[in-house]
Amino acid sequence: MRFLLDAEQRAFAASLDAMLTAAGTPSVVREWSRGDHASGRALWSRIAEAGVFALAVPEEYAGLGPRPVELVVAFFELGRHVVPGPLVETVAAAALLSGSGAAGRLLPPLASGEAMATVAWQSGYALDGDAATTRLVPAPDGLRLAPGHGPVHPSLDPARRLTPLTPGGETLPWRPAGEHPCTTDGTAPPSEPPLERALTWARLATAAQALGVGLALLDRTVAYVGQRTQFGAPIGSFQAVKHRLADAKIALEFARPLVLGAALTLHPADVAAAKVTACEAAYTTARTALQLHGAIGYTAECDLSLWLTKARALRTAWGSPGDCRAAVLGAAARLSAAPRS
Repeated sequence: MRFLLDAEQRAFAASLDAMLTAAGTPSVVREWSRGDHASGRALWSRIAEAGVFALAVPEEYAGLGPRPVELVVAFFELGRHVVPGPLVETVAAAALLSGSGAAGRLLPPLASGEAMATVAWQSGYALDGDAATTRLVPAPDGLRLAPGHGPVHPSLDPARRLTPLTPGGETLPWRPAGEHPCTTDGTAPPSEPPLERALTWARLATAAQALGVGLALLDRTVAYVGQRTQFGAPIGSFQAVKHRLADAKIALEFARPLVLGAALTLHPADVAAAKVTACEAAYTTARTALQLHGAIGYTAECDLSLWLTKARALRTAWGSPGDCRAAVLGAAARLSAAPRS
C-alpha cells in the first residue's frame, strides 16, 4: 500500500495552493462570516473549475470520480487556506444523491459548481443553509429536498453559519440496493447503505481538511516564534517552545498516512480512525499556536483566529472524537468475534 502521492497528485495540490494563495482567502472568510457570499461564491466556482467537487461525483453524472485520494489532496489545500462554505457537505450530498433516483438531475450541477449543497445531519441544523442551493435532509426511506431555511445561528467558527431547514419539500426515495454506481476498484460496494457511505465520505473530507488546518497553524506559528524576541533572543530558540512545536509536528505527520490510507480503503473504521487522529492533531496544534502567539492569537483581527476556530469546529463535525473511537472499537470487536477458518 503506497502512501506517497504521485507526480500528478502533487501537481494538482500545487495548482490549488497557488490559486488559493492568490485568492486571499482570509478576506473571503470574513465576508462570508458577515453573510456576504459574493467573493465566496466566486472562489467556489474557481474551485469547481479545478475539478474538486467532480472528484466526489461518478463519471456517469458529469463527474470525475469517485476518486477519494485526489479528494483528500484537494481538502488538504482547502483546509490549509481555510476556505469557507459547505465543502464537506457538498461531498456528503454527492454520496447521498448517487444513491437516490434524482442523481441525474442534481449531481451534474454539484460537479460543475453551479449548485452548492448542504445536509442537515442528525442535529437538524445545516451548515450555510442560507448560501446553499441544494438543501438535503436524510431519512431512512430517502432524501428530502428542503425548500428553504430558517434564521442563521452563530457557531464557534463564525464562518460556519448554521441554519434549520424548512419542513416539507420533495422526497427522493433511495434506489434499490445494487443500483447506484460503484468504483472500478470496488471501494464503494453497491451494498453499502447511502447514509453510511455519505458519513464515510464526509469524515474522510473532514479529516483531510483538519489536517490542512493543522499544517497551516504549525507553519504560521513556526514563522511567528522565529520573529518574536524575548530576553534578546527569538522565542523559537527556547527549548520549551521547540518541544511544543515538535509534538505538534509529530502528531500531524502521524495523522497524514492514516488519512491517505483511509482514502485507499474507504473502510468506515479506517476513516473514523483517520478522522479522530487528524482532528485531534489539528486541535492540539491550535492550542500550541494560541499559547505561543499569546493574547494576539485569539483576536478577531489576527488571521490566526480563522484557523483556530476552524480546528475546534472540525473536531466535532460529522462525529465527535468519542463517536469515531466507538466506530473503530466496534469494528475491532466484530473482527475479533468473526469465525476463523
